[in-house]
Amino acid sequence: MPTVDQYLQTNAPRFEQDLCELLRIASVSTDPAYRAEIDRAAQWVADRLRRLGLSTELIQTEGHPLIYAESPHIEGAPTALVYGHYDVQPADPLDLWISPPFEPTVRDGNLYARGATDDKGQFLTHVFSVEAWLAAEGRLPLNVKYLIEGEEEIGSASLQAYLEQHADRLACDCVVISDGAQFAPGQPAITYGLRGIAYFDLVLKGPARDLHSGTFGGSVTNPANVLARMLASLVDEHGRIRVPGFYDDVVPLSPREREGFARLDFDERRYFEQIGVDGAIGEEGYTTLERRWARPTCDVNGLWSGYQGKGAKTVLPAEAGAKFSFRLVPNQDPSKITAALRAMLAAMCPPGIRFELTAHHNSPGVLVPLESPYVQAAARAIEQAFGRAPVFTREGGSIPIVLSFHEHLHADTLLIGWGQDDDNTHSPNEKFALGDFHRGIGASARLWDELSRVTK
Repeated sequence: MPTVDQYLQTNAPRFEQDLCELLRIASVSTDPAYRAEIDRAAQWVADRLRRLGLSTELIQTEGHPLIYAESPHIEGAPTALVYGHYDVQPADPLDLWISPPFEPTVRDGNLYARGATDDKGQFLTHVFSVEAWLAAEGRLPLNVKYLIEGEEEIGSASLQAYLEQHADRLACDCVVISDGAQFAPGQPAITYGLRGIAYFDLVLKGPARDLHSGTFGGSVTNPANVLARMLASLVDEHGRIRVPGFYDDVVPLSPREREGFARLDFDERRYFEQIGVDGAIGEEGYTTLERRWARPTCDVNGLWSGYQGKGAKTVLPAEAGAKFSFRLVPNQDPSKITAALRAMLAAMCPPGIRFELTAHHNSPGVLVPLESPYVQAAARAIEQAFGRAPVFTREGGSIPIVLSFHEHLHADTLLIGWGQDDDNTHSPNEKFALGDFHRGIGASARLWDELSRVTK
């Protein structure tokens, strides 16, 4: 790829200028006041893809526009779908920014602006790499499609609907997503697994009104007491979740995965110091990284009941409630767990209490096999560009769009982020290291070459 590499080197300053041009567009998706900027950003992306000679469509939706583009079809070659988003979070609080959020500024090798790493700078690496191939070689070695949205920060409703209706058009062998971080500075990573989620509201209703705890205590079932027992019953003293059948479908961590996690340069003491604790408990028999990335969990997210003001008020509350969630690992079924949880809590509910369990958003986990030829191709490309082999990690959180791609396209997803954990995503002074930006472009250019060699 010497001609491609030469093009990347020659055009590196212009790539930075182009990125800054897009970053100056305040495409905040959650605030209707920025709708004109959203449209301007969508048009910018569409124009840039058309300029490459790609068949490009700016798709109007009930929400914000989608951009779809594809390269000239090469019969028999693999197809990669690049996903990204041009919308950004609000810049507030503005007084905490060192430089204005929509005036890109370079300091100490970092480009500061809202959207720099989330996700304009990252998805553009896959645009500039295609430009380099087409300009230097006159062709791509495989088929590339783009699906760029403007609602990632507000739930991706328009994209979800489009994906359900146009799965045939989006058909591909793998999905490429760069909207995350490396494991550490200078240590690239491929994320191959995501946990899912099942989120609940639990409300317990007792007497018709708050009662005097002295007059009525002991003769009326206290909803707050019952709630405490119910929540405590969800996890045993060994950190295991007690919902019947909860672990039936859990896929155990393989020895290869556990050995890989153990080799990572992870400082547990520093991790705890960063979040302000002196240690932690969790499921016995698993390390901190294993529990964080690849084991199911139960967490109470909020509690309420009775008197919350200053001082004392001897009240027996009429209601008590909690919000809690399970993080699920691949192969666990949220609907199955919801049914088992509902039956468990109903059996625990004593006389004098009515319980209401509301299931909110849920999604199963996703796991891409480490043996996937697309994962291995990405690993080779990243090592060539970064000079260091990537590590393989999982992510404890959920990315619903990844699950949607998995369900509708049946394609492996390559989560290959070029950012860093300290890029201030969603916070003031968001940044993207220019070195990582250019290494990401180089890795993307090599990715197209490596993916083209994968045989179906």
